[in-house]
Amino acid sequence: MEYGFGYEQSFIRAFKRELGLTPGELRKTRRVVKITTHLHLFDYNRFEDGLIFGPDIVMVPQFHVAGRQHKVAFRDTLTLSSYFLANQFLNNEKMHIPNAVNPNVGITINSNAGIDADYYLAMPSIQVKTTDNIPDGFEHFSFPSSLCARFRFIVTDNSNLNMATADEMFNAIDDFMDNEYEQYFLERKRINIDMYSPSSWSGIFCQWEWFAPVIKKTSNETPKMPVGVFQTFKQETPALRFIGKKYIEQYND
Repeated sequence: MEYGFGYEQSFIRAFKRELGLTPGELRKTRRVVKITTHLHLFDYNRFEDGLIFGPDIVMVPQFHVAGRQHKVAFRDTLTLSSYFLANQFLNNEKMHIPNAVNPNVGITINSNAGIDADYYLAMPSIQVKTTDNIPDGFEHFSFPSSLCARFRFIVTDNSNLNMATADEMFNAIDDFMDNEYEQYFLERKRINIDMYSPSSWSGIFCQWEWFAPVIKKTSNETPKMPVGVFQTFKQETPALRFIGKKYIEQYND
């Protein structure tokens, strides 16, 4: 009713026409569904050892993970990357966790430890059906159903998932974050997720996915300008925007 659907069946038909399945089928399959949007940054963006695709705006259904949480000092990010932690966890610890879903996919939950903390929390993990019967020494986390931005990174060699590659990845993410005219706020600093599967290595390339929740900007929101700076009108022809500082000069008769 809030979005203009007078009847439940009208909503179901529109939902299926847009996403290819009904709301009930979505609840059962828990598929990640792509949301149609005019946002198409970095659709084909090369960097030295691969490609960046995205962001796609997707609805990620709720899922549960079990893993081990690490405190990673910002100064140690070069050596304790999500890729390194995920590989270490998949090789040495995943076999101890029951009720695994897609046990060959490493999921690292990266979250903010607090405003004054000099570290962040990284939890390499695997998806589980439920958070019951988690073995001692492991922790669990439930990611709620969320609208997210998804970037996909294709590299030509899984050994190239290093900090140089990560810099290229996060440059693309930062471009999205810093663009004040885009439709969504990216909550990367609160929480973000890396998904990596060694089995995606095809002998030619492998894929790394990165997700973070987004919030759609309100239609009446305008970019904040620095103090003392104002934004002028948008001209009809040509379509230009101007930013400047206003001066008032006084003249004596």
